[in-house]
Amino acid sequence: MPIAVDIDVMLAKRKMSVGELAERVGITPANLAVLKNGRAKAVRFSTLAALCEVLECQPGDLLRWEPEGAADPTPDSTPDSTPDSRAGSTMA
Repeated sequence: MPIAVDIDVMLAKRKMSVGELAERVGITPANLAVLKNGRAKAVRFSTLAALCEVLECQPGDLLRWEPEGAADPTPDSTPDSTPDSRAGSTMA
């Protein structure tokens, strides 16, 4: 997908857990994980605004555009309690 999500980067900078962020934003940890791992098809502006408020950042700090087929230059280095779902995916 040409839109990359860098929520994990901001979480690391703020030393905040996914669970804490989800609670403070008002979404489920599962829905935040879908967004964080780049599997979401859409995000509400109200959710994006809440993420920016809690993380004290701009939307561009959380989302960036990448050309189709480009390798992810910032692999998810944040430990997660679930297996990385991207391991079996293929690039278009």
